[in-house]
Amino acid sequence: MPMADRLLMGPGPSNVYPEVTAALVRPVLGHLDPDFLALLDETMVRLREAFATTNPLTLPLSGTGSAGMEAAFVNLVRPGDPVVVGVNGLFGERMCELAARHGAEVVRVEAPWGRPLDPEAVLAAHPGPAIIAVVHAETSTGVRNDVEPLGRGKGEALLLVDTVTSLGGIELAVDDWQVDVAYSGTQKCLGVPPGLSPFTLGPRGRERLVERPTSWYLDLNLLARYVEAAEGSPRVYHHTAPVTMIGALHAGLGVLLDEGLPAVWARHEECGRLLQDGLEKLDLTLLAPTGHRLPQLTTVLVPEALPKGMDEVAVRRLLLERYGIEIGAGAGQLAGRVWRIGCMGHTARRRNVEALLGALAEVLER
Repeated sequence: MPMADRLLMGPGPSNVYPEVTAALVRPVLGHLDPDFLALLDETMVRLREAFATTNPLTLPLSGTGSAGMEAAFVNLVRPGDPVVVGVNGLFGERMCELAARHGAEVVRVEAPWGRPLDPEAVLAAHPGPAIIAVVHAETSTGVRNDVEPLGRGKGEALLLVDTVTSLGGIELAVDDWQVDVAYSGTQKCLGVPPGLSPFTLGPRGRERLVERPTSWYLDLNLLARYVEAAEGSPRVYHHTAPVTMIGALHAGLGVLLDEGLPAVWARHEECGRLLQDGLEKLDLTLLAPTGHRLPQLTTVLVPEALPKGMDEVAVRRLLLERYGIEIGAGAGQLAGRVWRIGCMGHTARRRNVEALLGALAEVLER
């Protein structure tokens, strides 16, 4: 079946780095092969550098970013635990759903979709929460939420952070910000196909792990016995690791670390600024406020006046069919009201921003 070659400028996946493509066609190894285990160990070292952490339990979970979210809640939430969740978009809503499914007393702290959370309101929502959970980069709205003040003020609570769209795209400092557990996805700013969830758990989180979580597959107690090699102790088989995807993640992280994380963040920042300035020059309105806009994921309001016979779906379809450029639709409350334009990973290049802006200007006849 023929496959089109797209410029992926939606909310994910993004285009992958050439080094990642090369890694995907390497020979397949067994998940207990010494060569693979050495690659796995090095991948985890690279993940620690990307997360800016020294947490030993930092690993690629088998599954997309949603598996990381599930793992965080199923391993840390006990029935009756008060869990404060910041909600200003779809993925904050999903955190509430997962916490509730695992028996938590969910305390919602809301901000309008498209506006950042107030850290003080989050910290004041409950006198003694077990967990405070927030989304760092809300993919549904293009808003960055402040994490650092939550770490400073969390008290005895664990701080749980969704970094699916932030890891590799904007500054993230797990240890310095006192984040206890964080998860991400490979298909956004890491420039790797979807399929893994980078995950890190700090010492305070490990002390509070549920002994027998309801998910066997995502049980971190069991997974740690496979990924953490100890002198004289063999690794304990858990499940067949996705060896090819881990090789791809190893390659993608290598690209980021060779370029240098500050340089990667600066590249995303430059592309985001060019994109957002260009959209405003087309008389389009951005949803997120200045100061909390993500450079890697921009939400723009669908204009009321579109070319005759077109709606927002037709605009996206024409971009895809005529120009080979994918942008995303709105999600949740914003369905039909916004477009989501990603500039992440290998896609975060000036040439791609210029191509999208030129194509959009032609489609909108501006």
